[in-house]
Amino acid sequence: MDRYRLKFLGSVQVPYHKGNDVLCAAMQKIANNRQMTVKFNPPSFCILEISVKGIKLAVQEDYYACDRSNECSHFFQLKNVSFCGYHPKNSKYFGFISKHPADQRFACHVFVSENSTKPLAESVGKAFQLYYKEFVEFSCPTEDIYLE
Repeated sequence: MDRYRLKFLGSVQVPYHKGNDVLCAAMQKIANNRQMTVKFNPPSFCILEISVKGIKLAVQEDYYACDRSNECSHFFQLKNVSFCGYHPKNSKYFGFISKHPADQRFACHVFVSENSTKPLAESVGKAFQLYYKEFVEFSCPTEDIYLE
């Protein structure tokens, strides 16, 4: 499991489940909305935990507070994450697109880091590879079948 400390900028519904253009448009929309409210509502710190099971988002209003009661967690199963990446012109911005578990709707979740988010995107890519390998081995075992 990999952990990354970021600031959560927000989520927005998107029309498609993948694509850098979809990701960048969502980032732009959220950035424009944040510019108007940043003084009154600064972005919350969060921790993203990446594993083969999915992405856990733990948002906390005051990151340095010892009391974790003001922490809000969300979990996105990897099977519901359809795309992720960093902004091609500014790698400090990262986002991923998830499918609603029950509806045919998609949302893009956007974050910003003090450093490049390329390692985060690579971590999600590795988790996808491991998940896919595990899923294929489980659903399509490669054991030899002998016919008599």
